Amino acid sequence: MNFQLKEAIEILEHTPQTLSHLLTGLSSSWISSHEGEGTWSAFDVVGHLIEGERNNWIPRIKMILTKGETETFPPFDRFSQLNQNGGKTTEQLLSEFAELRRANLKTLRQLVEPETDFEQTGVHPEFGVVKLREQISTWVAHDLTHISQIARVLAKRYQDDVGPWNGRLICES
Repeated sequence: MNFQLKEAIEILEHTPQTLSHLLTGLSSSWISSHEGEGTWSAFDVVGHLIEGERNNWIPRIKMILTKGETETFPPFDRFSQLNQNGGKTTEQLLSEFAELRRANLKTLRQLVEPETDFEQTGVHPEFGVVKLREQISTWVAHDLTHISQIARVLAKRYQDDVGPWNGRLICES
């Protein structure tokens, strides 16, 4: 088992700054580009991360710690951000994400006792019984997956412009 709470928090703390450095000040042509019909732009991904901060990670961690397997987690709408962020700027979303993440990490540190809580379980609506350490590990992997997705989407914008380097530089989704 590789999971260590301190190391998980290192990644979770860096994600808002990583996204801010990558996206702040970019034109809308970068922020709104995507990989095709039904795929997400960088703007959409940041909105999705905000929804996770509001309705996924900490609420589910609290359920594991207080309800165990007596109740199933409410389903998480992975697409709700597509209808909620109209009129906001990328910088507003990044700021909101950073504030929510800061608060959630404070809550995480207050709630979790590393010596006793990692093996506590809850019930995921799709996957069944999950451990607290799996939920937190997923939070970290989720961040890294979406950082990678954003980088891939941005790179794909120039896919047809890199000439013979296309096969070496642009990752397919």
